[in-house]
Amino acid sequence: MTAPFSLSVAPMMERTDRHFRYLMRLVSPRARLYTEMITSAALLHGDPRRLLAFDPSEHPVAVQLGGCDPKALAACARLAAEAGYDEVNLNVGCPSGRVQAGDFGAKLMLDPARVADCVAAMREAAGGLPVTVKTRLGVDLHDDYEVLRTLTERVVGAGVAGLIVHARKAWLKGLSPKQNREIPPLDYARVHRLKRDFPGLAIAINGGFTTEQQVLLQRGKVDGVMLGRSAYHDPLLIGRLDRLLFGTDSPASTEAIVARYAAYIERERKSGTPLKAMSRHLVGLIAHRPGARHWRRQLAELESDGTGIDDLLALLAGMPDGSRYNAGIVAPAAVRQSIQVSE
Repeated sequence: MTAPFSLSVAPMMERTDRHFRYLMRLVSPRARLYTEMITSAALLHGDPRRLLAFDPSEHPVAVQLGGCDPKALAACARLAAEAGYDEVNLNVGCPSGRVQAGDFGAKLMLDPARVADCVAAMREAAGGLPVTVKTRLGVDLHDDYEVLRTLTERVVGAGVAGLIVHARKAWLKGLSPKQNREIPPLDYARVHRLKRDFPGLAIAINGGFTTEQQVLLQRGKVDGVMLGRSAYHDPLLIGRLDRLLFGTDSPASTEAIVARYAAYIERERKSGTPLKAMSRHLVGLIAHRPGARHWRRQLAELESDGTGIDDLLALLAGMPDGSRYNAGIVAPAAVRQSIQVSE
């Protein structure tokens, strides 16, 4: 796996769509981005061009697939390769009831042989595209280290390129997906042990990381860190980590990010994309600023009544805490001028 595997933004349903990924690429030049989970059934019986669409600026970008049938997943991996993705990832960690009903996600941890068959089929069909797996520590009472080790041995034998481990087990009954992200205790040490046992396998750790210090403490123990909700609620955290981990230039100012994203919104609106689909992802940029609640309410009202791009620009110009950012207020005309320059 390439260097960006060391920092990535987790696949999140109703979060990591192509609009949020575009915004994240403005924040971080190097982090690896992941799509929402796309089920094999949706991809094979729906509109693959729409489901797999992404902007070229998103590279490195990976698609996450959900499914349990090797042939179907192979066909999806082929589509992902043809679409130009940098990686295809198999979801072996989602605990939702709907996913369980389809016999995939975290439930697959109970059938490591099938996971290996899926990985092998996907690799053969993907024409050299790296195939990775995202998993949990275990499932229900099947949560001792040997469960994780056995799964890892199987997928390594199938040629997996990397493993991303959410450092919690999954409860298939009794907990909601949200509770499964919070209630099962984190066990980073188990993931570190797995890396020691499989030193030649790229292993990233996921779960509970909210600060730069927490991420930096993982260096030397695993090959990478994946952030989920913390990246969505505080996108600038990924920008700061990009600079710390890769030595990139100082993160772009919030003003520059907003201006470039506003240009993207204006372009997408001309193609018929609803404003709400894009503007909703901006909330995290000001989540920790004074007055953020008021700004969030204003943004929601703008989404609901279908206000046009000019009103959105005016709203962006009045972001709390100055939004010049910490140096006064940017007038809408200045934001639009920045858009023209960025284009």
